[in-house]
Amino acid sequence: MNASADTSLNTSANRSADSSAQTDTHHGEEIGESRQFANSKELGAFLRAHRERRSPREVGLPDTGRRRTPGLRREEVAALSGVGLAWYTWLEQGRVIPSRKVLEAVARTLGLNAVSYRHVLALSGLLPPAPDGAGHDEVAARVQSLLDTWENSPAVLLDSRFDITAWNEAYTAVWSDPAAIPAERRNLMWCVAGSPAFRSTLLDWEPVARAVLAHFRGQTARLAATDRRTQEIYATLREDFPELTEWWECQGVGDLTARRISVLLPRHGGLDLLFSAFRPVDDPEALIVVQAPVGPADRELVSRLVRESRGTGAEIVRIGRDRAADGHPVAASAKKERSSA
Repeated sequence: MNASADTSLNTSANRSADSSAQTDTHHGEEIGESRQFANSKELGAFLRAHRERRSPREVGLPDTGRRRTPGLRREEVAALSGVGLAWYTWLEQGRVIPSRKVLEAVARTLGLNAVSYRHVLALSGLLPPAPDGAGHDEVAARVQSLLDTWENSPAVLLDSRFDITAWNEAYTAVWSDPAAIPAERRNLMWCVAGSPAFRSTLLDWEPVARAVLAHFRGQTARLAATDRRTQEIYATLREDFPELTEWWECQGVGDLTARRISVLLPRHGGLDLLFSAFRPVDDPEALIVVQAPVGPADRELVSRLVRESRGTGAEIVRIGRDRAADGHPVAASAKKERSSA
């Protein structure tokens, strides 16, 4: 960036910053113990991560390549968004409560897509609060009957935290039985991250796992500050899969869109499935994930796996780490699988 451009932006930002104490009161207010904005730190980290990804050229500024840090400077985001530098700094530090109008301007500057902007609104408390999940068990009981009708399509029901609360016989036959996983780890994000059934048989495992991660983060980020179960899940992921630490700190979010996945089963060969997700109307924070066979051969293979499971008892893949020290009866096959990969 040339000197004149730097001077122009800095002058504009400084003018805004000088008057922010008097003019920015409509944008937000400094938060004390307000429970309405429990995710202020999470929001600041999310905005900072996207600021560092945004190049000057993407917002019409010259890029001289002489920046000490990647992405845009705070003063540039502030000036382009029409807020004071001091106020925007406070926003990234979690010290102010932003308005929807200001968040819209910042989102535009950072080039956030619709999913990321919705995530920002959720973290800011500007979307309806997430349900407490009190009625999910009733929904699970009703959805179970639906899942059971999909005899050749593996399917599961997830609650708002991605905990697996219902599944069908086809899912057990293809991916192993969720009942074999201790309840505190019976979570789709945990399974995708560490289950040998996923990591050793799912071709293109990482892109699929990252897509699940993006939706998981978007779903759970606004719960992380106050919900004990969500905090437990993140703590378990960090403890069980330290090699994926970068994932658990990632700020990316996204929707779990339909995609074709390919599985290579050791004794049965290839299996192609259409992976898709939708929400039950009576619990919009829940998610039904279904994997429909792509072709007749795939449908027949799932049917065969189900018959084998019924006839001989499917081999249960017990996944996780050895937690004998603190009383969790979890086998170490996942840890062994990862170390030999």
